[in-house]
Amino acid sequence: MSAVAQPRRTRNSRLVRALTAVGTGAAVLALPLIGAADASAAPSTTTTAATTPAGYPNNLDGWIRESLAIMAEKHIPGTYNGIHRNIIRESSGNPKAINLWDSNAAKGIPSKGLLQVIDPTFNAYHVAGTSFDIYDPVANITAACNYAAARYGSIDNVFGAY
Repeated sequence: MSAVAQPRRTRNSRLVRALTAVGTGAAVLALPLIGAADASAAPSTTTTAATTPAGYPNNLDGWIRESLAIMAEKHIPGTYNGIHRNIIRESSGNPKAINLWDSNAAKGIPSKGLLQVIDPTFNAYHVAGTSFDIYDPVANITAACNYAAARYGSIDNVFGAY
């Protein structure tokens, strides 16, 4: 067949085919997501818990709220804003933060966790019912707030290193 007699493909048809392929792929990708949102979907097998054992979100907001609930039971003063402000300053919200350069670290007792507590302070102000792990976010917040309440009246009164 000569070049003159061959049907000519336009660029539009190539574009249409590409868009159709992309659209079909997106639909295929979206289908499992739509099905997974259904209440009858199989349980998740991920190992990261979405909530704490107490049912709070397993994130900074949830840790602060869970700690505040414990603090209310134990009559430890403090507010969400006061805790959040100090956490952001001390650790930027990283529960595994550790300070290896300040004077405490030079003495061999580095500050650890969300509110950068040293081991002796954590142990002295540990709140019953929380973990004994200084890196546990709720235990760290609650012990630090207990210490701040004893020393400053409340975590809300702390505006710098403490």
